[in-house]
Amino acid sequence: MRSSSAPLKVMSAIENCRTAALGGHIERCENSACRHTAIAYNSCMNRHCPKCQGAAAREWLAAREAELLPVPYFHQVFTLPAPIADIAYQNKAAIYDMLFKASAETMLTIGADPGHLGVRTGFIAVLHSWGSAMTHHPHVHMIAPGGGLSPDGTRWIACRRRFFLPVRVLSKLFRRLMLEKLAAAHRAGKLSFSSGHSHLAGADAFAAFLAPLKKRSGSSIPSSRSLDPKLRWPTSRVILTALPSRTGA
Repeated sequence: MRSSSAPLKVMSAIENCRTAALGGHIERCENSACRHTAIAYNSCMNRHCPKCQGAAAREWLAAREAELLPVPYFHQVFTLPAPIADIAYQNKAAIYDMLFKASAETMLTIGADPGHLGVRTGFIAVLHSWGSAMTHHPHVHMIAPGGGLSPDGTRWIACRRRFFLPVRVLSKLFRRLMLEKLAAAHRAGKLSFSSGHSHLAGADAFAAFLAPLKKRSGSSIPSSRSLDPKLRWPTSRVILTALPSRTGA
């Protein structure tokens, strides 16, 4: 797989961050008896650099903590299967946008269903485009409060203890929404294909490509681990392997 110039520039920036390669400045104690000298190398200031973005990450987390409600929170993960992840690599902006929208619509729709919670729920959604093995693995992490506002907005309706929304129902709707959005984008000519996927440019070939994905089912992995070791929130982890930063409400 060939790397584009953008990732290579990011890798170079991170590698050279706070090294002599980016230059620096000399700090020297003004006390004549000391005159201690230290060299401080310049930062790359790249938004992907963990050294440079540490402070920004801490500020973001503090801002999100300030928004927390005094209720349990649940962790949901919406994942694209390998076949869709493959074409997403060539269509990042379009398919990542679909992933965000389909997962958000799923949460809002099932949360509002009177047969489940019947509330207007909310969440924070963050895209991860890579997995722990450092391979392309697009998925959205969501943190959602255990409940939501009543339809008239006058009261809070809590979910059951340690149970937010049914996994299979979420999976089924997410899969349908994602596949519908992919088909619509293809019809509108918003997807591009190259290399081994060039044949998918044809309507029939793309329909045949999507067909097997309609029959896959999701899986649920319960977890009691907290979202934050300090807060010890009760959570559930949901991985919708069958397809199935934004804020939704």
